[in-house]
Amino acid sequence: MTEQATSALLIDGQEPAEVRLHHVWNECVGAGRANEALRADWQAHFREAVQVLGARHVRFHGLFHDDMFVYRTDNGGGFGPNQPLPEPVYTFAYVDKVFDAILDAGARPFVELGFMPRELATRTETLFWWKAHCSPPKEMGRWVALVDATVRHWIERYGIDEVRQWPFEVWNEPNLVPNFWTGTRTEYFELYEATARAIKAIDPRLRVGGPSTSVFVPDARYSGETHDPSLEVETAVATDPDELDWQPVWIHELIEYCAQRGLPIDFLSTHLYPTDYAADSLGTLKAITRQKDATYADLQVLRTIIENSPYPDAELHITEWSTSPSSRDAIHDTLFAAAYIVRAFLKGAPLADSISYWTFTDVFEEGGGGIGPFHGGFGFVNENGLHKPTFHAMAMLHRLGDRLLAELPDGAITRSSATGDVSAIFYNYPADMGTTGLASRNGYAETRALAEMGPERRVRHRVEGLRPGTELTVEILDWEHGNVAEAWYQMGAPLNITREQTAELRHVADGLHRSTLTVGDDGVLDIDLTLPAWAVASVAPTLARAAACRIPGAPRAAPSSN
Repeated sequence: MTEQATSALLIDGQEPAEVRLHHVWNECVGAGRANEALRADWQAHFREAVQVLGARHVRFHGLFHDDMFVYRTDNGGGFGPNQPLPEPVYTFAYVDKVFDAILDAGARPFVELGFMPRELATRTETLFWWKAHCSPPKEMGRWVALVDATVRHWIERYGIDEVRQWPFEVWNEPNLVPNFWTGTRTEYFELYEATARAIKAIDPRLRVGGPSTSVFVPDARYSGETHDPSLEVETAVATDPDELDWQPVWIHELIEYCAQRGLPIDFLSTHLYPTDYAADSLGTLKAITRQKDATYADLQVLRTIIENSPYPDAELHITEWSTSPSSRDAIHDTLFAAAYIVRAFLKGAPLADSISYWTFTDVFEEGGGGIGPFHGGFGFVNENGLHKPTFHAMAMLHRLGDRLLAELPDGAITRSSATGDVSAIFYNYPADMGTTGLASRNGYAETRALAEMGPERRVRHRVEGLRPGTELTVEILDWEHGNVAEAWYQMGAPLNITREQTAELRHVADGLHRSTLTVGDDGVLDIDLTLPAWAVASVAPTLARAAACRIPGAPRAAPSSN
């Protein structure tokens, strides 16, 4: 873009100060487990996530679970003789199908190394209906051999240059004993050490990190070698959880352990669900909802830790994030979640290298298949492929450019450094919410009370210096447009929807309010929108016109990868 074009561009009468806008929201998306990725619907949903939402990586559990048949100690004889093998062998047929599908879709894996094959596990069937084995290995040498063989297989199949672009994360939420890990903190650190050394021995430029721990906590429950639930009681009865000192789990400890031993940390990873589950005085789980800026506050803490650590150049990847860690939270299906995540992603963008939404699809079986088409699953799409409001919110975020022109109380105005296209996103997280975040809901009917929040918000901005006559498309997601779970509820919330109902709901799901704005002859674009509570709006180049909203003199190169 020329200096003349830069000086001519004004937003609300001011020359914008451009800063990079990192699209942390689509660097990675989450999914349930590797075996689910063999399903045709999972793969169709993922291709759409790549093409429409811009997903670049995907992360999931269960790479080494028994249902992927990687670690074999017998020949699986079936009706014939089942012969034990003298040494374990590694078969990658299922894994290859999954990774081929990811790469063919135009994305890459964010490799979570886990869980333990049954024959290596010291404790089996620790969680989920599919009976994951989340334990230290019987022999660390056999675990290292498995990791070594797997990574070398990928290098042979896909090439070293490709595999160098995959992050390798050691395990998932090992602080959650005895579910995701049955050992101690030190045993997890030993697993990290052995795994990191094995990966770096193959190629020093491969990236490895962890500890992939679960949520910030405001107490000492994870300060010892294993989880101590008795230390959660004070948290559960706190009158104001936001006054508590929320801190990450095992981040300081892993940094210290690795620094003492000269171990690599190419990235630190953790999970930032803005809620917590603690036990009250009766031993009952109680959900605690944190304030709406909890994710932003936690990211600031993590960024400070990294900058002041022996690993100041380490990347920060939030490998799971959502409004809550429950796959039966009705909020996930709603308009309310869409406004919440847009606000959180925009605020968190400068502080992380990726924030991976958990998950992109409701094809997700940690608690078994969902009961009904809208059961509070994490996904941007439900099992039928119907777009939830969060899908449209993510699509709107993806349309933003990689340069932030104006950071606004109600959204952002951006441009693409590659094409010069100007685009914007606005939201109305209602003032009636105050500083309150979104609390979990057990059923969809319970969430509907939030629709009474207000007030509406008028969004008015003027952008000068655009190409006269350029058309932009305005899309608005609100209670009346794109609110598919509400349409299902008005149908009577049928548990098993018919083909005709699916078609009707698909029409509603994608029926956003759309209109067109045109840049005047003077190069001025006047944006004047009234957003009801919880609405999200996108202003972006009309897709049918390649030259839409380019700043005069800006290049027409291929779109930026942000």
